[in-house]
Amino acid sequence: MKPIVGFVGMTHLGLVSATGTCSKGFDVVCVDADASLVTDLQSGKLPVVEPALDDMLRSNGSKQRFSSDFGDLAACDVVYVAPDVPTDDDGRSELSGIRQLIGAVIPHLNASAFLVVLCQVPPGFTRQLDFPAGRLFYQVETLIFGRAVERAVEPERFIIGSADPEGELPEAYSVLLEAFGCPILNMRYESAELAKISINMCLVASIGVANTMAEVCENVGADWAEIVPALKLDRRIGPYSYLAPGLGLAGGNLERDLATVMRLSEEHETDSGIVAAWLDNSRHRRDWAVKAVRREVLDVKLDVVVAVWGLAYKENTHSVKNSPSLATISQMRDVRLQLHDPVVSADVVDHPMSTGAESALDAVRDADALMVLTPWPEYADIDIGAVADTMRGCVVIDPYGVFERKDVTAAGLRYLTLGVPAIG
Repeated sequence: MKPIVGFVGMTHLGLVSATGTCSKGFDVVCVDADASLVTDLQSGKLPVVEPALDDMLRSNGSKQRFSSDFGDLAACDVVYVAPDVPTDDDGRSELSGIRQLIGAVIPHLNASAFLVVLCQVPPGFTRQLDFPAGRLFYQVETLIFGRAVERAVEPERFIIGSADPEGELPEAYSVLLEAFGCPILNMRYESAELAKISINMCLVASIGVANTMAEVCENVGADWAEIVPALKLDRRIGPYSYLAPGLGLAGGNLERDLATVMRLSEEHETDSGIVAAWLDNSRHRRDWAVKAVRREVLDVKLDVVVAVWGLAYKENTHSVKNSPSLATISQMRDVRLQLHDPVVSADVVDHPMSTGAESALDAVRDADALMVLTPWPEYADIDIGAVADTMRGCVVIDPYGVFERKDVTAAGLRYLTLGVPAIG
């Protein structure tokens, strides 16, 4: 008989994880203390934007139910705790909320239920919890905004922290994990907690390489896009390496993990100079777009209007946390801006001279430059010829390469993107 699975905290992580688990044939109880949120979820109104999530939730039907009553957790064999763990301006995790939530959950668990901490916590957190070690686990979350459903349903592997990494996982928990058909790595709590940080460190290193070398390409006549395939054919680097340049780190999760490593390094007197260098590189590259628009337009023309496509920190999400777009906009307070994003309202922008546009083409009307600061897929489908006809100027700043270069230049526009000198 399949275990009944509970998820506490209908955050982005909790909701997607619960929905993905239910899609594997498990009865799932989704609990959140916010009764109004639960009411919205019961009616199909979701608090997050994520491709395929609405359809999967509908298809789960009555097997996935929502409740604001923690007492409903008594029926569950495995209970995940998955709230958001906020960070401060320095990237430090605020853990009081998750501690309080776990404290509220434990009294409602039945005597044989297993408790799993799913959200990201620093090394040492799980072992300190006051709960029987044989029933307590930490599981590394795999959430990637914009690809959350895919990651929840088809994880690459499960990384599990336990009190006894040499022992077998309990049957109910094993049945749940094995339903996903991926490798299961069991290790001590602290190793699992640090594994997620280590993964993100490798990702940040790749981003640093891409950003550094892309900037060199822009100044010596090379093309980073031509170099990337050569790197991915090197077995020491690999075909899935993240080598796309961008406007610095964004979203908050990577920054949080770097802050954790810096703090641990200071506490234990280990070297973290490379982390400081990554952070410096991120700050440097985040300014690329605003430097480009100032050089190309703002410093050579008066009364400029700039169109900005994209406010979310990345495509396919509503989140604007640490958004490079908002960081760029904040440095252009003396410029008239016309803003568009498919899901994020222009109202989130604190800018005295900005207005929101109903459509992407409306945003470029009479604009002197277009900045594509979030690579939403729908932007790539817009006719660049129509953009050229609607704009007043001719500069397109497209750091992520949403448009094909040849199409932009064929439309008579000047094109700037990361990793190659300006074209046109």
